[in-house]
This record gives sequence, C-alpha cells and structure tokens, in this order.
Amino acid sequence: MFEQAQTELRTLRDLLRFAVSRFNEAKLFFGHGADNAWDEAVYLLLHSLHLPLDRLEPFLDARLSSDERATVLRIVERRIKERLPAAYLTNEAWLAEYRFYVDQRVIVPRSFIAELLREQLVPWVEDPEEVGSVLDLCTGSGCLAIFAAHAFPQADVDAVDISPDALAVAARNVADYDLESRIRLLESDLFSGIQDQCYELIVSNPPYVNAASMARLPAEYQREPVLALASGEDGLDLTRAILAAARQHLKPHGLLVVEIGHNRDDLEAAFPETPFIWLDTAAGDQYVFLLHREELP
Repeated sequence: MFEQAQTELRTLRDLLRFAVSRFNEAKLFFGHGADNAWDEAVYLLLHSLHLPLDRLEPFLDARLSSDERATVLRIVERRIKERLPAAYLTNEAWLAEYRFYVDQRVIVPRSFIAELLREQLVPWVEDPEEVGSVLDLCTGSGCLAIFAAHAFPQADVDAVDISPDALAVAARNVADYDLESRIRLLESDLFSGIQDQCYELIVSNPPYVNAASMARLPAEYQREPVLALASGEDGLDLTRAILAAARQHLKPHGLLVVEIGHNRDDLEAAFPETPFIWLDTAAGDQYVFLLHREELP
C-alpha cells in the first residue's frame, strides 16, 4: 500500500487524506498533543516538509517531489507500525507556545500545571516578582521548570529527577531557553538530593498511574518510560512521599502544587484531614491540588 502511495499520490492533499485513512484504519491512539487522526496527520506532514505548522491551506495542492513523498510516507508508516507518539517521531512537543525537545528517555510533556504557571498561580501567588525559589520535582523534560522560570522572573529553580537520562533531555531544553544560570538540574529521588534546602514554591507532576491502568495502557503510552508513569497499586506512592516530606522543604507560607490525574477520590480518602485546594484548569478542577506549608500533614 505504501509503495503504491509513493507512485500514485502527488499533492499534500493526497498524502494527508492517505495518512488520515491509514491512521483510522490502524485504530491508533491519540493523546500526546493531538486527539484525532486529522490533527496528527496535519502536524506530521507539515513538520516533515519543513512547512509552518499553522499554515496548511496554502500548501494543500502543492505537488511533492519523490523524495518529499518518501519522507512523508516513512513517518506515517512508522507512526502506524511502531505505535510511537508523534512527538518521538519529530523530537518535539508543544505546551502552549513553548517547544521542547523530547525522545524516549522522557514522557511526552503534558501537564495541567503548565496552564497554571502561565497564569503565575494567581491568586495564590500575590506577587510573582517576590517568588525567589522554586523546586520542580520529577522534572522529566524540564518543561515545568522552564515554565516556572518564565512565570517567576526573579526565581532560581531547582529541577530534580531520579533518571539521569531524563536530566540529559532537560539539560538540552534548559539550554535551548538560555536558562542555565537560573535552572539547576539535580539527580535526586524526590527530596533526597537537596539536603535541607527550602523553597517558596514546590511543583510536581509525578508518576501517578495506578497498577490497573498501567496494565491497560494503549501501545503509544507503553513507549514512554515506565518509571515516569507507574506509582504503585493506587497511583499515589509518589504523592504520599511528596506529602510526607514537603513541609520541611517549604519556607513559611510556601506552596505545594501537585498533579495527580484521576486520583482525587483516592487521595482524599487517604488523607481525610488534609484541606486540599483543587485548582481550576481548562480540563476541570480535579487534577491538581495546592496546599500551604502550614496545611501539610
């Protein structure tokens, strides 16, 4: 089928239709940026042809060279056969207007906390200029550390991860944003490597997938590092560890912000006396909690 496409398809419109048909036929899972076959095909084709990602219409009827068709069909075929998320095929992922380098050493960047940092955590942070220190736990690609550095321009940011491979990716992204002087990358199992340092703000998008969900993950998610996804039987192992130790690493009146996916009910059942504040995001108000230092267990 792909050999026939190479000889018979001519325009970007032809190849886009072909890609959407093949993606739907293969029943791919979309959840790493795009949520449907059309958007993912558009992104992959425009990226492969070095065209502006927001300018499809002017190029739809452009005829492609033989080499360009081969390039496009190769990435479409890999997406189907290898079930790789698009971000791993292009080595880039987008959160809002921020672009990040990614490969299979890190999960594809996605976090509700990014939206909150773009808003500088208003109203919980009264003056973003007064935030001087931030810790990003489980930094992965470094995306939230970079968001935090832009949100709080006077802050020094420590970004920690247990994976040296992830930190290598984060280092590339920090360098891309010219933030080496403000973001310090540390290999650490949560707080173990930061000794007695304290921060005004701690943010974390830790692993939070429970065992039952891990067993049912679509193939695309199985291409991501298990270390960055799984968190015990109920998905709360890392969150429990963060709650247990965060107080001693926050300054007075400091804030802890943690993403927990769909685990709100289990978390509130496990910590019935803790007054979690659930932050509103575009996707809902059940995915990210905030606690003041004085409210921590």
